[in-house]
Amino acid sequence: MPTTLKTRPRDLVRASGGPRYAVALSIDAIGTGLLRPFLLLYGVTVLELSAPATGVAMTAGIVAALACTPFAGQWLDRGARSTVVAASMLVRVLGVALLLASPAGNVWTFAAAALLLGVGNQAWPTAHSALVATVSQGRERDAALAAGRALRNAGMGAGALLAIAFLTGGAAALQALAAVTGLAYLAAAALTWSVRLRADPADAEGGEEPAGPLPRMRTLLAANVVYTFCLNVPEIALPLVLVTQLDASPAWSAVIFVANTVMVVTLQVPVTVLLSRYPRRAVLAAGGAVLSVSYLGFLAATLLGHGWAAPAIAAVSLVCTFGEILYAGTATALVTAVAPARAIGRALARFQLSTGFGLAVSPAAITALAALGPTALWGALTAATLASAAAVAAEKDLGPQ
Repeated sequence: MPTTLKTRPRDLVRASGGPRYAVALSIDAIGTGLLRPFLLLYGVTVLELSAPATGVAMTAGIVAALACTPFAGQWLDRGARSTVVAASMLVRVLGVALLLASPAGNVWTFAAAALLLGVGNQAWPTAHSALVATVSQGRERDAALAAGRALRNAGMGAGALLAIAFLTGGAAALQALAAVTGLAYLAAAALTWSVRLRADPADAEGGEEPAGPLPRMRTLLAANVVYTFCLNVPEIALPLVLVTQLDASPAWSAVIFVANTVMVVTLQVPVTVLLSRYPRRAVLAAGGAVLSVSYLGFLAATLLGHGWAAPAIAAVSLVCTFGEILYAGTATALVTAVAPARAIGRALARFQLSTGFGLAVSPAAITALAALGPTALWGALTAATLASAAAVAAEKDLGPQ
């Protein structure tokens, strides 16, 4: 049985790419938090587009951006690392520039900007994970990946809070936020490029990763599509249920979102380190079980009276976030552990495709199920997540990881 990993902050920074890269990640995350949550508002307020047209353009951009992910994986497998991360940031600089240059009423330029932003957002997780996998290995890599997620959530949360303080300024404030976001992406790209980290494809068979053909990971990829729904539960499912079905104050949605962010930032690394004594596959399956229990808890909470339902949902959301922490701290690490180093870029790209697909379809699926009632929503999520967890636990291609 593996020993429990103990990691100091200095070790995490080193295992995550070094101090300059950590600063770049922080700047990039803050810039993302400034604009990403308010992109729909930018289209409606600044460009005077209709809400449906703006939403369709954003969705189309995200879906089309997924098609670029395999190219990032192939680039990574040729040895590039920090260059691909920097490129994902520079693409978003171009997206912000196009956003600022877009004339009012032109949905096509907005869609093009959303596409560029989507390409950067989809390529970044793959490139970042490959970079971390190059400078660290084993359970130290797991902790470094968890630290990167915690840092990104903290930066995005800080950026969103800063943005909220300026939103009262209307269209001019949103344009200023977009400009600052572009500058942040540019600074982050410059810092990341200065790291100049590459992997030698000729030496890619070294390390702990198994040689041989790339694992198919079909079960993991299919399960990941379902698992990713948990990422949209605090942002979409719970606000929808609280406001439209329970007539609760929108403040409860804000409380749940803040609690989710705080838990991820403070617990992602400690929980990942604590559970490093267990196989990754077992932890990932356990995460699905915890998520399923939380979905049943949400169903039970909706059956309470209106005075008790909202606080009960807020309490159950803590369980859901813990399941999210188990999932997020294990899934990418499992991919990096089972994939041969020579093909880690393609493996991570395939994993990101499943993640992006799950995030793209989950809003429509959640809203459609919610319209059928709480039992349909939470019952379907419970059944699908439990089935996914069971499949991961039984999957032999993932080995004993």
